[in-house]
Amino acid sequence: MHPSILLTLLSLGSILPSTVAAPSPLIAKRAMDSLISIAPKSKTCVGAPFPAECKTAAQATPFINASFQTYGITSTGEAAAIVSLIAFESGDFRYNINHSSGHPGQGTRNMQSFALNLKYAKSIPALAEGLEEAGDDMKAVVALLTSKGEYDFGSAAWFLKNQCSEKVKAGLKAGTEEGWKIYTTECVGTTVTEERKAYWTRAAKALGVPGH
Repeated sequence: MHPSILLTLLSLGSILPSTVAAPSPLIAKRAMDSLISIAPKSKTCVGAPFPAECKTAAQATPFINASFQTYGITSTGEAAAIVSLIAFESGDFRYNINHSSGHPGQGTRNMQSFALNLKYAKSIPALAEGLEEAGDDMKAVVALLTSKGEYDFGSAAWFLKNQCSEKVKAGLKAGTEEGWKIYTTECVGTTVTEERKAYWTRAAKALGVPGH
């Protein structure tokens, strides 16, 4: 793990062995400030359209941290791609469900499709019973994932680990803009826009991706 991740975005406690002391208030504040620099509106949830869905940077940091640990995210380039994706897709962590018509079952912080949400949910043993009860009810399946922060914020790291090619992962680890563009178009399956790029640029800078 690149040290700049440990000193900026992550809160340290859940990524390091239990023998390591908890992060100091100063480190915790730097982590929150770094996430706010990537997702400016995450400073507060005041005025959020759906308050129950909103998470501040302070609330989001430990969940993002846990997702890196769970899914083996060890490079600043991968971390920047993940954080920029969820910040962009969730409107700075204000949404975890797509409220637009025509997108049933789309949700979690990276707003992935229902098909991916179902795969993701099936990969989590603790959700097995809930999935059986949910059946083919899309809202119920997504609710299982959005009900806990570790699942809700873990989707993007799961997606990168399990749905992206080794070529894409290598490009992200290299930390280049081209690598991020390939991830966006070939794995996420969407178009590179200036707004998306702005999120990634901020994340790359905040997380200390070499060259940024």
